[in-house]
Amino acid sequence: MSQELEIEFKNLLTADEYDRLLTHFHVQQEQIVRQENHYFDTSQQHLKKAMSGLRIRILPSHIECTLKERSTDNAYLETTDRLSDDAAAEMIQGKGFHAPSVKERLLAMNIQPEQLQLFGTLATNRVALEYEGGLLFLDHSFYLQCEDYEVEYEANDEQTGSDVFQRFLAAHHIEKRDTKKKIARFAEALAQQSE
Repeated sequence: MSQELEIEFKNLLTADEYDRLLTHFHVQQEQIVRQENHYFDTSQQHLKKAMSGLRIRILPSHIECTLKERSTDNAYLETTDRLSDDAAAEMIQGKGFHAPSVKERLLAMNIQPEQLQLFGTLATNRVALEYEGGLLFLDHSFYLQCEDYEVEYEANDEQTGSDVFQRFLAAHHIEKRDTKKKIARFAEALAQQSE
């Protein structure tokens, strides 16, 4: 189990801006890592109402279950448990909950793990780059019949991170756009699809 405060800043990109950043940072194909995010909530959307999110992320090297609880506008408390292939498969199929630290946090929020259900999957091609004391991510995501592009910056300090991110956007002539988290963009696309 790990628990950390994640401070992040994000901005949607156009396809052209994304391509320009890949070129600017000389990104090679082997630097792009595919990850799959499986999102969960209760039928009453308890996590969404608590401004939190729960996912199982499948990476080439490992699988993890993460609960994100909002702390401030740009910070989230993340509780993460590593999962085996079998444990992840059972959780995705709704046949058990094998993330003990995440379960403890859910119970503290009065959410029973058996109430959770998978509501969708989003795949992301991600590039991670060290940048000015933090991590810069360039993401190309695919979900439902949608795809989008995003830049994300993770920092150790909220004010410093905000300053670095604003300078980054200005230096690359990228318009500041109100950007929701991936799970929220997925949920909105799902709601529009079912209308």
